[in-house]
Amino acid sequence: QVQVVESGGGLVQTGDSLRLSCAASGRSYNAAPMGWFRQAPGKEREFVAAISRDGYISAYADSVKGRFTISRGTLNSMHLQMNTLKPEDTAVYYCALRAYATMGPPSRLRSDYEYWGRGTQVTVSS
Repeated sequence: QVQVVESGGGLVQTGDSLRLSCAASGRSYNAAPMGWFRQAPGKEREFVAAISRDGYISAYADSVKGRFTISRGTLNSMHLQMNTLKPEDTAVYYCALRAYATMGPPSRLRSDYEYWGRGTQVTVSS
């Protein structure tokens, strides 16, 4: 049974930084692509960033490009460094893991990710 757990959320002010972490347990073989998505109240869950299984290819939503950086840790773990936070970044952030160790650029599609965490709240006050 694969479990995905996020950590690092919190309440910050505009312009501050936060670092989110995600670790997937129960999968001890082959790193898989991983992604971050977020959902603000009343909105659809949207893509934020994703990283390839080898950590060499990353993808970002236009709204966070240049401010957020995704990186891989050991095996199926990753981090999201969020700088220059804005009130519109306020959302629940979800970590997602693909079931298969696919090669190439990571997917931006929610439907391509099979395992999800419960989310961590990020609130940016103005």
